[in-house]
Amino acid sequence: MRRRTSRLLGGIALVTSLALGATACGGSDDEAGTESVSAEDIQAALDKGGTVTVWSWEPTLKTVAADFQKKYPKVKVNLVSERSGDKHYTALSNAISAGKGVPDVAQLEYFSIGQYSLTEGLTDLSGFGAGKLASKYTAGPWNAVTEGDKVYGLPMDSGPMALFYNKQLFDKYKIAVPTTWDEYLDAARKLHKADPKAYIANDTGDAGFTTSMLWQAGSRPYKVDGTSVTIDFGDANAKKFTAVWQKLIDEKLLAPVTSWTDDWYKGLGDGTIATLSTGAWMPANFESGVPNASGQWRVAPLPAWAKGDKASAENGGSALTVPALAGNKELAYAFVEYANSGAGVASRVSEGAFPATQAELKSPEFLGKEFAYFGGQKANEIFADSAANVADDWSYLPFQAYANSIFNDTVGKAYISGTRLEDGLKAWQDASVKYGEEQGFTVEK
Repeated sequence: MRRRTSRLLGGIALVTSLALGATACGGSDDEAGTESVSAEDIQAALDKGGTVTVWSWEPTLKTVAADFQKKYPKVKVNLVSERSGDKHYTALSNAISAGKGVPDVAQLEYFSIGQYSLTEGLTDLSGFGAGKLASKYTAGPWNAVTEGDKVYGLPMDSGPMALFYNKQLFDKYKIAVPTTWDEYLDAARKLHKADPKAYIANDTGDAGFTTSMLWQAGSRPYKVDGTSVTIDFGDANAKKFTAVWQKLIDEKLLAPVTSWTDDWYKGLGDGTIATLSTGAWMPANFESGVPNASGQWRVAPLPAWAKGDKASAENGGSALTVPALAGNKELAYAFVEYANSGAGVASRVSEGAFPATQAELKSPEFLGKEFAYFGGQKANEIFADSAANVADDWSYLPFQAYANSIFNDTVGKAYISGTRLEDGLKAWQDASVKYGEEQGFTVEK
């Protein structure tokens, strides 16, 4: 499930800088955070009991924690969930930096995992047997938690993208559901001409959405090899996105409304925002935030960049990780595996979480679920197909949090001034390169 956050992770820049300095002075990747723990060791820890402290904002973990404690009565799960947004990451980074108060389990969004793994803040779970679970997950989420043979967490959920659209509005103006982004542009023009108050979508500039769109288009702006990174937004596939989106901006076909605001929810409900291209975690937000539009919306596959292409991308999603300074790693791993690979998955899905596990995505019960909000549509069929078509070679920067935080100062200008989107991406690239070099990374562009 995605959270509303500006994604500026206070304190991590300092941790990254310190860790890079420590790495330069000695120590190898093989020495950091890798342990060998057998299934017998984990069972012995469960039999002995103890407390596992879990930092997470995910509400479905409350049920998981209760069920886990029933199964292992000698174990107490201390679920700390009052932190939200950037406060969660700031607190975690501060605890790691101080060397005390670090939780046994920490939820991390996929884009932030590299930042913590690079600074040796996470335990490599391959020694606990996590690598054997690879086939259980879809490609995108598994790629996000691994680096070579190392496993830095187990996928908690995923966000394969789809197109949510207001069927009532599309039917009213006889607009066909777009199957390509060129058709989407045509639909945007037709809709706005028919009703100047209606827009195909809202967009004021969002780093997560932009990187997801580049992902789907086949662009790979980030390449990461330890502390060596490449940043390049100038490839031909990136231009597929900028070409279409620049026209939407130039022709004023996007509502100047920021997502997750009151105006955004209002627009989704009153027909002034006609589509939303986002992750499969969105249905619950529609149901709670836009209840008056129930029955009006439907789900379709994300438009393609070329007719017939099924490539998709992830938007959002997170994992449960075990920090390197966790006090009880055997119990921590047992909880992580139970929540994200064991019985906890089914209970979380029943409460609305979107799974990253193949079994749930392929189950008849999951695929056959009818969403009353979407007019009885079996939307999970579309989400599952999207998940199966996410390329597994996407990378985030080890300092993606910082890069995202400066998006509006660079690319964001294209939405409010005469700056071209392509020039905004170049400015984002240059600013990210500068920051990376300042932090001790070897950066190519």
